[in-house]
Amino acid sequence: MSILLTVAAGLTFGIGFLHSVLGERYIVGRLLRRDDLPKLFGDDVFTRQTIRFAWHLTSLAWWGLGGVLLAVAFAPPGQVVGWVIAVVSVTFLVSAALTAGATRLRHLAWVVFLSIAALAAIAYARWAG
Repeated sequence: MSILLTVAAGLTFGIGFLHSVLGERYIVGRLLRRDDLPKLFGDDVFTRQTIRFAWHLTSLAWWGLGGVLLAVAFAPPGQVVGWVIAVVSVTFLVSAALTAGATRLRHLAWVVFLSIAALAAIAYARWAG
């Protein structure tokens, strides 16, 4: 176990949490109250959803990186690669779900995120198998 990587992971999770909470309160929430956002697909709903999910997707990516740091810190020798692949796969799976749900499938990044998650999961199964 690496204390340095564990502390780094904790800081990564913490900064992701603060990014979401404080960003929502002081930036995203205020930005979304504006009346002059671009109208896509007939109104500004898609724009608002995209701004919000993209903001929080950054936090999710940081949490995924924190998970990678923990995987490297705690994985038994010879299993680090598998743990890292698994964390990456789950991070992109959650990213796909967040993107699909937040935009009601209209922002097509969820397809790419889901493809990455699936490819990584298949690679993990082959690596572990």
